[in-house]
Amino acid sequence: MRPSSANREVQALLDVAIDAVIIIDHRGIIESFNPAAERMFGYTASEALGSNVSVLMPEPDRSAHDSYIARYLGSGIPHILGIGREVDARRKDGSIIPVALAVGRIRDSDPPRFVGFLHDLTVRRRAAEEQQLIRERMTRVSHLATLGEMAGAIAHEINQPLAAISNYALACQRMLEATEPGIAEIQDALKQISGQALRAAEIIGRVRSLVRARARRREPCDINALIQEVSALVRSEARPQGVQLSLDLADDLPPVEVDGIQIQQVLLNLIHNAIEALSTVGSGERRVTVRTGRTTPTELTISVIDSGPGVDPALSGRIFDPFCTTKEHGTGLGLAISKSIIEAHRGRLVHHPNVPTGACFSINLPVLEGVQ
Repeated sequence: MRPSSANREVQALLDVAIDAVIIIDHRGIIESFNPAAERMFGYTASEALGSNVSVLMPEPDRSAHDSYIARYLGSGIPHILGIGREVDARRKDGSIIPVALAVGRIRDSDPPRFVGFLHDLTVRRRAAEEQQLIRERMTRVSHLATLGEMAGAIAHEINQPLAAISNYALACQRMLEATEPGIAEIQDALKQISGQALRAAEIIGRVRSLVRARARRREPCDINALIQEVSALVRSEARPQGVQLSLDLADDLPPVEVDGIQIQQVLLNLIHNAIEALSTVGSGERRVTVRTGRTTPTELTISVIDSGPGVDPALSGRIFDPFCTTKEHGTGLGLAISKSIIEAHRGRLVHHPNVPTGACFSINLPVLEGVQ
């Protein structure tokens, strides 16, 4: 019997469809397998027709698929019908690919028949992974640039304990060369040497923890503790420029689930920018305040506030755009990357003018779920 005109039209649509289209019966047996499905899965239509559609699925869906159909036939309650979702599919060669799947029941079919539309997400997912890799590299470059700008202050901070170690060591040498060495004084000098060596090691440790490359890891963190660690490093930059860095940290804040190093990178960038802005102030108070608090029961905020000249109103709407900068040698990436980091943590980074003068950058982060 020759196929009807309607059937020929449907077959023509299936043949030219860009996405895979698969029709199965109530037992899960494949009845139609279009050319796009052949290209996606590596099976020819003759190989696929008559097979159970579970052959196109990895475990555990492969073993459970027949029970999914039986549950629908028994209850009439759809679980995936009419709902688009991302799933993994299995090709003939055993490789797994990500696909977008939409399934519908063919109207008036008895026993029921189902049609599935599948779109290969491999290229899209690979592009997303490459974008994430580029974003991480840009974050690291921007962060290292910020630390590079702070290198002089960091070196000064390390040189202080090193100079103290040298002075105490020379004092020990002179006391030992004396006719009657003062043992108590020598012991005190050695304690001072040990203490200053630990101080230098702590400074180096803080810098290393901020620059080392490592896998992304989110865990419950005390946001005040993260701020205190960063402030200990940044004070060495603020002090020589006459900038007072103060902390106004709220008590009993709930933990946040974050990548602590990434949040510290954002804080380091914001505080460094504030200190740089204050370098243009000729007179008056030079202060940077880092403040924490609760905004809602499910959210906390971190604010970096300065008493500088503030952000140029002409730039206020673009300061988070990549390559927007007023610095002569700036990359214009710091704020853009900081915003992307905070948004990746389901938070917000916003700017508003400080009253009466200066700028305020606020980070809003969700507290750990189940904790209020």
